Amino acid sequence: MTSIKRRLVMNFMFIILITVIIMELFLITGIRNSYYKNLEDTLVNQLQTSTALYERYFSDATLQENVLNNVDTFWKQVTAQVEIIDMEGRTIMNSLGVIDDLSGEMADVQAALQGEKGVWVGYLPYDTEKVMAVAYPIRVGKEQVGVLRFVASLREVNEEIRRVAYNYLLFGGLVVLFSGAVSIFLANTITGPLKQVTLVAEEMARGNFEVKSPQRSKDEIGKLSETLNYLASEIIKKDELKNNFISSVSHELRTPLTSIKGWAVTLKQGFENRELLQDGLDIIEKESDRLTAMVAELLDFSRFVSGRITLKKKKVNLPDLLEHLHIQLTPRALREEIDFQIKYEGADTFLYTDEDRLKQVFINLLDNAFKFTAPGGRVSLQAVADNEQLYFYITDNGCGIPPEELPHVKEKFFKGKSSKSQSGIGLSLADEIIRLMKGKLEIASQVGQGTQVTITLPREAVSEK
Repeated sequence: MTSIKRRLVMNFMFIILITVIIMELFLITGIRNSYYKNLEDTLVNQLQTSTALYERYFSDATLQENVLNNVDTFWKQVTAQVEIIDMEGRTIMNSLGVIDDLSGEMADVQAALQGEKGVWVGYLPYDTEKVMAVAYPIRVGKEQVGVLRFVASLREVNEEIRRVAYNYLLFGGLVVLFSGAVSIFLANTITGPLKQVTLVAEEMARGNFEVKSPQRSKDEIGKLSETLNYLASEIIKKDELKNNFISSVSHELRTPLTSIKGWAVTLKQGFENRELLQDGLDIIEKESDRLTAMVAELLDFSRFVSGRITLKKKKVNLPDLLEHLHIQLTPRALREEIDFQIKYEGADTFLYTDEDRLKQVFINLLDNAFKFTAPGGRVSLQAVADNEQLYFYITDNGCGIPPEELPHVKEKFFKGKSSKSQSGIGLSLADEIIRLMKGKLEIASQVGQGTQVTITLPREAVSEK
């Protein structure tokens, strides 16, 4: 497996190498062109001086006569090879004594025959090094009589260019080495924290959630460390809640089972007292119903966690639903001496939703309201409809919820300190159901004054008919 550090260093080095190579090519090419241009300018200046001397002092004779008379005054100070070419393109004089019939065909000579300065760089048959040839027209008055050509070897110039190029290449190599070291350092600043985060994650994978990832920066890696630490703290918190939940459920299951078993053993003894027998059977029935409700709640919770719960929507008459809830819970309210009221404001409204799930939410919330309200208290369910939303307010004047517990009451497995708190998943289930209905469940409470639960359902889920 290729490490991130190696990939980073290779990418950095690739960019650095490409940059250095481009810069080296640019600099070396620029130096070469500069040296060649300087040599060209020097030869052109010498040619202009020589042709001016020829026009001033030797124009009274023909070009051929001056050559035959060995007239070299106008060019003898020049170190370059000198050629004189007539207007026919024939070489009539070469300072090296080499008569090259091909000189007249060269590009620089052709340009000079046309009255322009000509420059050519290439190889000559009698030299192994490149040469630069510059040709310039020789004029007498307004008439061109021939071409003066200077040919200079590029041996010394190329050697100087190579020397400078070697220095640049050496400097470029040092830059690459230094940049490579910096790249490794920079890669370590990235991969080092990542490696540390990875070690922490591996430790967490082994079950140690107490370990923390140090946050040394505020960049993406720092954010990853913060997220990892938050994940660990949430896992610890959820694990504690789960353990509390298991302990609570075990206790809640043990209580009805103990009652059922106790009365079953008692009734096996063959009591003939019909009243005692009826009491025992009533308790067994109630505790069995209690167990059934607890198991159903746990199954619902499991389905919600696994995402296997879907709403079975149908047309629901809201006033009928509320009336059914009033009839169902009134006996309990009378038995517990609680003033129970259901109020509805608005015209007849039909919901297109899951009636059973919505009823489950209301019963769960009202059950909590009854449970935490003392005799003589009051519990109410009020429904209000407007043009955009439906609002349901479940209010009681019971003991209320402590401020430190209020933010957590909808969390899974959370169980308050009250002795009447049970499995800790009822409110969580209700909240999940309302979310599936695209609504919102909010809880407000004050200790000693009571609690109000507000359910908001959007009108887009409501169909008025």
